[in-house]
Amino acid sequence: MCGRISQTASYGELTEWFDLARGFELDPRYNIAPSRDVAVVRLEEDGRSLVLLHWGLIPFWADDSRIGYRTINARAETAHKSPAYRAAFRARRCLIPADGFYEWDKKGGSRQPYYIRRADGKAMALAGLWEHWESKEGNEVIESCTILTTEASEPVATLHDRMPVILETEDFAAWLDPDEHRVERLRELLQPAAPGVLEMYSVSSYVNKAGNEGERCIEPIEGSG
Repeated sequence: MCGRISQTASYGELTEWFDLARGFELDPRYNIAPSRDVAVVRLEEDGRSLVLLHWGLIPFWADDSRIGYRTINARAETAHKSPAYRAAFRARRCLIPADGFYEWDKKGGSRQPYYIRRADGKAMALAGLWEHWESKEGNEVIESCTILTTEASEPVATLHDRMPVILETEDFAAWLDPDEHRVERLRELLQPAAPGVLEMYSVSSYVNKAGNEGERCIEPIEGSG
């Protein structure tokens, strides 16, 4: 799964990486948890835009926005046909920039956190979906997102059987294109990371608490790697 990420890149860095048409400067965030706002890249009329969306997708048909607590991740294998995600899969795909994400080793009853990042030092682009929801009373509007997950590859597989889908730069255009409706073409993009793409190291349990922030979250424990 993917239940915690970091986003620390500047707007200038994100603009260069994603070829953004517009957006805003972000404060560095090292411990973003579900139900919080997360920075997302999506295609709008004037080009790729950086926006803040609620993490936890609320389907447009939902009666209650609290469904978002259960939809922080969508399985890449079935999102195209799932009632909660299929409309967004067809037309509302997005990218979630991340420096890395966290996973926990729960063996033996412990909760040792690990930070996973690209081995080449580049940022990640996680495949996502977004949705627009309005309450029946018309007094609440929420735009939300979910992160797509796939079968875990090494080294994440030692901790969990799922991991976020990480897209490469050459795949951005196809994933964001709302006119691309071919399910098989889109699913081709949603693969586990290739061997050697990722690395991980253990970090302090300080990150376990969602309210904790700062560089301390990603500092390696001495001797880890």
